[in-house]
Amino acid sequence: MRSSARSIVALPALSLRCYFLLLFALFFLLLLSSPTGLAVAASNANTLYGERVGCPNCNNDGSELSQLLQKADALYASFKSKEALKELLKILQLDPQNHEALAKTSRVYIDFGDMIAESGPDWKEKRLKQYLSAEEFARKAVKADPNGTWGHFYVAASLGKIALQSPISKQIDLAQEIREEVERAIALDPQNGYAYHVYGVWHRKMAEIGQMKRVLASVVLWSSIPNGSMEKSVEYLKKAISLNPKVISHHLELAKTYVAMGQWEPARSSLKSVQELPIRFSDDPLNKREAEQLLEEIKDR
Repeated sequence: MRSSARSIVALPALSLRCYFLLLFALFFLLLLSSPTGLAVAASNANTLYGERVGCPNCNNDGSELSQLLQKADALYASFKSKEALKELLKILQLDPQNHEALAKTSRVYIDFGDMIAESGPDWKEKRLKQYLSAEEFARKAVKADPNGTWGHFYVAASLGKIALQSPISKQIDLAQEIREEVERAIALDPQNGYAYHVYGVWHRKMAEIGQMKRVLASVVLWSSIPNGSMEKSVEYLKKAISLNPKVISHHLELAKTYVAMGQWEPARSSLKSVQELPIRFSDDPLNKREAEQLLEEIKDR
């Protein structure tokens, strides 16, 4: 074992860095770019929450700001992100510190980045530009209202996207801040089921990173990867389901955690429940197909 470890560490530094960059980039890709990862949770987080989307305590009082926010929500729900942004910017001209508009503007810029195709020149730089704008507005939302859950939530979402375009050392640093921001979102609103979803997936992905890969990170990059827990993943995803029982992605991610733990019966039960749930989001048909495929793969386990 000791000689094997020496042989790995003795590889050229460039090879180690390339290997670990690929490893960690893949991790973030799975966590943040998959249909049920952080990005989609961020996009969907505001679609079921209160009378005015994302602001359960807001009153639709007929004011100009209220009407603009309602219009922006309706446009966004119709997948018209550019039109929604125009309404949000009108709000910010009238009220630059409007927490709700700032958080939802961050959400729109995340969408803009996601819509840039992985082809053509400078597509990574173009995506990064949009994600940096999303981070800027999310941090403004936090500054405008440090006690608002969605500002912290979208800081985590935008940082997750930025990680995909960043060097490995920055990716590791961002992993910790993503965790901190999600924890703040939960602390500020224990009913934010989508934050629990993100945290559950985060714990599973971190727990799946093996010890040798952690050693490589510490040797090559002088950094440590945060620890995750499968048990915590189950706990947080169950909490997400208790708060939003009809969200398909919650059940699918819980099933994936059970599969990772080798707990086949609860995994099958979670996957079967997906088929009984109605389609509510644009990615739900894909989630249902993924659940069907996974159920077929583990039906005899």
